[in-house]
Amino acid sequence: MNYTLIVLLTYAVVMFGVTVFMTKKENNIEKFCVGNRNTGWMVSALSIAATWIWAPALFTSTENAYTKGFAGLFWFLIPNVLCLILFIPFAKKIREEMPEGITLSGYMYGKYHSKAVRNTYLFQLGTLSALSTGVQLLAGSKILSMLTGIPFAAMTVIMAVIAFSYSQFSGIKASILTDAVQMVFMLAASIGFVAFGVKNGGGLETLVTSLGGAAGDAGSLFSKRGWEIFLGFGLPTTIGLISGPFGDQCFWQRAFCVKKDRIGRAFFVGALLFGIVPLSMGMLGFIGAGMGYIAADTGIINFELISTLFPAWAVIPFLFMIVSGLLSTMDSNLCAISSLTTDIFKEKTLGKTKFAMILLLAVGIAVANIPGLTVTHLFLMYGTLRAATLLPTIFTLKGMELKPQGIVVGIISALIIGLPVFGYGNMQGIAIYKTAGSLLTVILSGAVALAVSRKRGVRNG
Repeated sequence: MNYTLIVLLTYAVVMFGVTVFMTKKENNIEKFCVGNRNTGWMVSALSIAATWIWAPALFTSTENAYTKGFAGLFWFLIPNVLCLILFIPFAKKIREEMPEGITLSGYMYGKYHSKAVRNTYLFQLGTLSALSTGVQLLAGSKILSMLTGIPFAAMTVIMAVIAFSYSQFSGIKASILTDAVQMVFMLAASIGFVAFGVKNGGGLETLVTSLGGAAGDAGSLFSKRGWEIFLGFGLPTTIGLISGPFGDQCFWQRAFCVKKDRIGRAFFVGALLFGIVPLSMGMLGFIGAGMGYIAADTGIINFELISTLFPAWAVIPFLFMIVSGLLSTMDSNLCAISSLTTDIFKEKTLGKTKFAMILLLAVGIAVANIPGLTVTHLFLMYGTLRAATLLPTIFTLKGMELKPQGIVVGIISALIIGLPVFGYGNMQGIAIYKTAGSLLTVILSGAVALAVSRKRGVRNG
């Protein structure tokens, strides 16, 4: 049997076994979505970190370090870590204001009693889950299909079935527990890869001298090349990443799950643990650049480096790490979409939540199979989508009174103006359009919400 299939089978058996033996099948819909609301901070931190390790964290970090040097890795890594830390006071606030809550859309409905606001948030959160699921399937299936010979489309289905198998058993409890197991393995594997790479790739001297990337011109944030990277990649990426947790139900859901007085600790430690993985993957990119390695496909250069420069057996833990990273985000997306059904249906049943999981996977598979799409394109696109609700959410949690019409018009304005501008720049590789689109998406939603609310006579608190 192909060793890649063995890795997949082992992953499925381990995760399903951990779920079945360490949790019980959940029949209560609230517990399926948020557990007992007293999850410990350490297991929550591991889950938060694993959930945030999606395809770009594993692949884009190495690609950026190799092609864009220190500047590329910096603008990917720092906002990724910082966003989870900046999220902490807002996670505490939503739990304080709605201790029995489940979703961000439910919180916004409770504040404004507007179905239009709720539905706008449901659209943003649901679309994000679909695109995020699509990018995990795209990235994982690309490598696994190549290694196994199984057609790409079939591999997307196999990955979807594995994620669903354990997620539907006990919901968020299964997701958090398997996330923790996955994260421990990813930390051990990523640190091991760097240690081996440094030892056998020319030592620390090679690592330090390769910070400029393969071209050798991106070792500084303030060089001409550094500024080009900031404007074309760093700024739109930072906007999308800082918005990340705020526009992602996965993290609001975990804010409702962890012990109330441990929310800050869970997210802070989770941010630091997360950072270890893309930093390690980025260091592999530096090592490859320093050794003069010529990548066949920079999008999967970490896999190329490990399969070429490391012992043959190293591919196995790497694949397990990749599968863990991708499916940890997928199972979190499944739990997120199941929780959103509590805002959609008056009669809440587990059957409906599990059907929503299946529907999400079907949409994700369809997205992954769109010809010509790349991981980086999807990552930047849904990163900008998250930014559409950033300011209305922050304004509300900070106590500012907005008018429901202002929130809806603001978010719609951001989506129909900012997102297309960004999308054009993203597809055409034009930095100024990507930056303008990102800024428009963030600013329009907040500015229009405030303008409409003031016009209607609402006072800011």
